Amino acid sequence: MVLCFDIGGTSIKYGAAREENKQIIFDARWETPTDAKKLRGPGIEQKILDLIDSLRAAYTPEGVAISTAGMVDHKTGAILYANENIPEYTGRNLKLAVQNRFNLPCAVENDVNCAALGETAYGAGRGADSVLCVTVGTGIGGAIILDGAVWHGHSGSAGEIGYMPINGGMFEQQASTTALIRNVATKTGETLTGKEIFARAHAGDSVCKESIEALCAALAQGLAAGICLFNPAAIVLGGGIMAQGAYLRPLLEQQLGRFVNPFVLEKTSLCFAELGNSAGMAGAYQWFKQSALT
Repeated sequence: MVLCFDIGGTSIKYGAAREENKQIIFDARWETPTDAKKLRGPGIEQKILDLIDSLRAAYTPEGVAISTAGMVDHKTGAILYANENIPEYTGRNLKLAVQNRFNLPCAVENDVNCAALGETAYGAGRGADSVLCVTVGTGIGGAIILDGAVWHGHSGSAGEIGYMPINGGMFEQQASTTALIRNVATKTGETLTGKEIFARAHAGDSVCKESIEALCAALAQGLAAGICLFNPAAIVLGGGIMAQGAYLRPLLEQQLGRFVNPFVLEKTSLCFAELGNSAGMAGAYQWFKQSALT
């Protein structure tokens, strides 16, 4: 049994996980507010330690697996950089804190990398030897999985395609949910959520439909660049609006056909994430297996 945590700027998801027949099973799952602005980095570290302490007797864990926002040194477990969403988080080392207090093995990895690992091991990317995972939300995150392991790159930033230049700007400025909301607001004067935009598109709203089509055109350009460079067996798309896979798939496939060699495109599976809010914890569990137990 491994205690798994997924630390975000808004909430901390955590649970007690084990693997059975190559499937991850959570015997229990919980969620609590991060209170990032109030607790700041040191307080969040203490909150994680207190949660582990409260669960040790009931679950007798063999270790702790942590998925977290921020740039992570996957070898040492240190937070190399975190933005203002979690103040004073840069420089914290949850791995050492857990090991020093509980004498338990601990593994810490970036949340996007963990989500990618989780989907590859237990979700939409199962069976693929190479996966490009892309999360579309406020921004765009990415991760590369090769033979079941995260490809970190030379300095740890492989897969960060949100910053890739597309059409004279950053990819995430044109193909994120934020971009979709901004485009609709520019045309209508209304600030809608992604869910509201899709609801209106389903009802026939031309502005929302056209804005989604523009989003897919921009998203396809970025994905095409990833396909040309990496040639993955599968692309896994995650993030809130990717729950609209049935709506988005034909639009994305049509646009990808404009940019990608048809032979290559035919060999590339386009998948939509399956694990939802459990992806980060599932990937943390997989990372623990790969790093802390070897």
